Amino acid sequence: MPLGLKGRRRGKSKESSTLVDGEAPLARGWRGEDEGGEPAAASSRQSPLRLVFHTQLAHGSPTGRVEGFGSVRELYAKIAAAFNIAPAEIMFCTLNTHKIDMDKLLGVQIGLEDFIFAHIKGIKKEVQVFKSEDSLGLTITDNGNGCAFIKRIKAGSLIDQIKVICVGDHIESINGKSIIGCRHYEVAKILKDLEKGQTFMLKLIEPMKSFDMIEPRLKGGAFVEGKISRGRETLRLRNKGPATVEEMPSDVEEKAIKKVDDLLEMYMGIRDLELAGTMVEAGKGKKNPDEFAVALDEALGDFAFPDEFVFDVWGAIGDAMQGRF
Repeated sequence: MPLGLKGRRRGKSKESSTLVDGEAPLARGWRGEDEGGEPAAASSRQSPLRLVFHTQLAHGSPTGRVEGFGSVRELYAKIAAAFNIAPAEIMFCTLNTHKIDMDKLLGVQIGLEDFIFAHIKGIKKEVQVFKSEDSLGLTITDNGNGCAFIKRIKAGSLIDQIKVICVGDHIESINGKSIIGCRHYEVAKILKDLEKGQTFMLKLIEPMKSFDMIEPRLKGGAFVEGKISRGRETLRLRNKGPATVEEMPSDVEEKAIKKVDDLLEMYMGIRDLELAGTMVEAGKGKKNPDEFAVALDEALGDFAFPDEFVFDVWGAIGDAMQGRF
């Protein structure tokens, strides 16, 4: 079984930068030039390539431009400044669609030609739920900026029967206790620990919608999608350290990430492609579950994943890399 999950911790780097203002050495995919347009000398201080992304508010707005961000939190601040709103008003972003499409959520990878749509807070609602079953049928994720929201509702589940609760809804409080700022796994645990046979109160905020998008919750919006291409290179955002331009994950890596994301839902009741991608990266080049457990602990030690989960993740990564699914 995997070892070392709760013991070792990797030393944390204090360096950080943004795409435009950072002074860290260039990451792979960046280049520097002197004032005459010629490549700068290797010994001189270089500036990152300037990247500009287009963005709109999902319910409708003029097109804005954002640049100079290195993390999701910084991106939300840039979008908020572009539209003169508070960063906390942004619930989540989707790529290349204004619809509430959980398959198009912005994570840590943004194609260099992707168009960013920001979904902001709309109508508030309060719902009383009687927990008649152990499982509510909810999968929770968060935006990396303090907002946890519903990513999936299992068909036929307890929550599926309460039509006022929808995919994309931000969970603001549970039984009067604010969960703003909580991570998705914390919210999932609170919901899981609620006593069966009792009624609890949810305060929710749904994403703002244009009139054309107000339809039954399983249907999409009525807007005509623009023709937006997706670049083969992506901007990878990082919580610490500079953002980097990288090739898009291979088909094999995409399969591994999806499988690990499925395991996160099974074990923890959350969906998080960023977390799944980090776990797949930690598994590269590892020869056995013990090596993988140590690498995972160094990257994500604060999660203290159970051994059986780590073992299943190791197996899923191996299956994907060897083409077994």
